[in-house]
Amino acid sequence: MTALTVIAHALTPALRGLVLGGDAEPDPASVEVARDLKVSADAVYAGPEQAAVQTASALGFTPVVESTLRDREYGEWAGRELEELLAAEPSRVSAWLERPHTATPGGETENDVLVRVADWLGDLAERHDERSAVVAVVHPAVVRAIVLYVVDAPAESLRHVDVRPLAAVNLSHHSGNWSLAFVPSA
Repeated sequence: MTALTVIAHALTPALRGLVLGGDAEPDPASVEVARDLKVSADAVYAGPEQAAVQTASALGFTPVVESTLRDREYGEWAGRELEELLAAEPSRVSAWLERPHTATPGGETENDVLVRVADWLGDLAERHDERSAVVAVVHPAVVRAIVLYVVDAPAESLRHVDVRPLAAVNLSHHSGNWSLAFVPSA
């Protein structure tokens, strides 16, 4: 069985301010909290965002950076605050929030992200033997997508998955399938 722990990267000003996309530096206090987490792995991957790479480093790893594990692409809305967008384009933003199959202008749909992480999970299962412990440090949006994919939930379920900075989800791969793995707390 391959064990995969997916960890949401440290808090960033963008997460705090509900800014779509971007590549903000992580909050130093949140990175310090990550240093206290105890995680072991045979292989470590990270999304390309500074916060993901620095969180992996704080955990004691030098990750393989995978562009496939990047945050959702927000196109023209990247770097803008959700509140600002709601004020400027209320009907467009409301439609996007209510229908996850809708992309932001020039961006990805939630389904696009689900397909991307599904492909990565399939490749990961082929790369590692049955006794590997793997860690992936990614943006919270990617954690949500991985959970939705593994439990075969539709993209509409996105709003029901709350992923906070440094939250971890454990998965296991056995006989060609990924499953949520509930493990005892330390």
